[in-house]
Amino acid sequence: QVQVVEFGGGLVQPGGSLRLSCAASGFVVDYYAIGWFRQAPGKEREGVSCISAGDGSTRYADSVKGRFTISRDNFKNTVDLQMNSLKPEDTALYFCAAVPTAWNTPCNLAIEYDYWGQGTRVTVSS
Repeated sequence: QVQVVEFGGGLVQPGGSLRLSCAASGFVVDYYAIGWFRQAPGKEREGVSCISAGDGSTRYADSVKGRFTISRDNFKNTVDLQMNSLKPEDTALYFCAAVPTAWNTPCNLAIEYDYWGQGTRVTVSS
């Protein structure tokens, strides 16, 4: 059974850091594009970052470039999102999602992802 589960959310002050982790089961993350998405209260879900199958090329939303870093650990079968210099506007429910893609195909945050986690809440507030 294909499943992804998010970990690592919490409350952090502006300027602080959090590391989210997406644990995959039932599939190998190296063969899937993995995306991180978020949904703030009263807003639509938006793509944050993704990492491609194979070569691990990455993509980021403009709002998080230079602050967030996505990475994959093939041994642990996880994909992490390191979030630095957090701002109140980063407050949201963060989701991990996976979709099988061809090897080394650049990931895309605008396509349909097949498998979604339940989300982990991130609150940035003083």
